[in-house]
Amino acid sequence: MSRMAAQVRTWGEMVKFSHSVFALPFALLATFLAARPGLPDAPLLGLIVACMVAARSAAMTFNRIVDVRYDALNPRTAGRPLPAGRISRRAAWVFFLVAAAAFVAGCGGFWWLRGNVWPLVLSLPVLGLLCLYSYTKRFTAFSHIVLGAGIALSPVAAWIATNPATLGAPAWLLLAAVTFWIAGFDLIYACQDAGFDRSVGLESVPARFGIPTALWLARAFHAVTVTTLVAVGMAAGLHTPYFVGVGCVAALLIVENALVRPDDLSRVNLAFFTVNGIVGIVLGGLGVLDVWLHVAKTS
Repeated sequence: MSRMAAQVRTWGEMVKFSHSVFALPFALLATFLAARPGLPDAPLLGLIVACMVAARSAAMTFNRIVDVRYDALNPRTAGRPLPAGRISRRAAWVFFLVAAAAFVAGCGGFWWLRGNVWPLVLSLPVLGLLCLYSYTKRFTAFSHIVLGAGIALSPVAAWIATNPATLGAPAWLLLAAVTFWIAGFDLIYACQDAGFDRSVGLESVPARFGIPTALWLARAFHAVTVTTLVAVGMAAGLHTPYFVGVGCVAALLIVENALVRPDDLSRVNLAFFTVNGIVGIVLGGLGVLDVWLHVAKTS
């Protein structure tokens, strides 16, 4: 039993299941917005969560496989399960294929249960876009934006899975907000590897333009995030709970950017993992509560 628990922890460490908390709340918010004037049912919510976890697990595993050579050279990442040999490359490929198949099957579930074929039609292109990020650091310093856009597909995908006929400005604004939020905190995270990236020829904003520039760009991206979240609320006709959430997000992003300085990166993990996890939960939770209360009031 203890050996099985250790294996689960090792796989969890490799694919970072806990990081699903970053994008999942935005996907759930999009689901509740798209389901209006009603509320999403349990099978729909279950399929969306399953597809989110499967797609993210596939993308992260692919990234770990593609980057294993660089991870082995980088002292910060050499202890990860794949470069450290705790998981074999063959096992990682099998896991990737299983997760990818689970994602496609989950997308097929929307067709089977709801007659909505679009998630299945778009499943392979979405997987391709998610995996593309793994190569972008080879040729562009702005891979942070590619990562943000890939993860930000989640609210649009959830909206399409729920009610493609109503896809419009709120969904696209959510995509923009999540893109700049993810790209901003990835800029902060990438500052840890600026020297290493330069030494091995990998591209990133901190490596090419320096850490101070990267941190200022992260602040600008997060300012765009907050502005766009306000626009989401206005376009979707949301109410006080949602806008309280946006205010909390603004405060949290100020704290996040204040935690890291060019001469002190010791609190990057606090800024990256803790603060951003709270951002997703707070905004997604209050946004869903807003929709729930309004639907209950008008029904």
